[in-house]
Amino acid sequence: MQSRKMLWVGLGVGVAGLAAALAYVIYRLASSETIEDPTTQRIQYLIDEANSLLKALDEQRHSA
Repeated sequence: MQSRKMLWVGLGVGVAGLAAALAYVIYRLASSETIEDPTTQRIQYLIDEANSLLKALDEQRHSA
């Protein structure tokens, strides 16, 4: 009976450890996606600037 109890305790600890490891991996993957390098930030800035210029050009074309 004692060995069965230890088996269930070991199984529970193993499942909890696996869940913790999985949560850690998911957290690391999610946090690495949010960190942008300077090149990515610069490209996004240039895209936003180009979109702004295109919008202004479109507004000028429709108002004239």
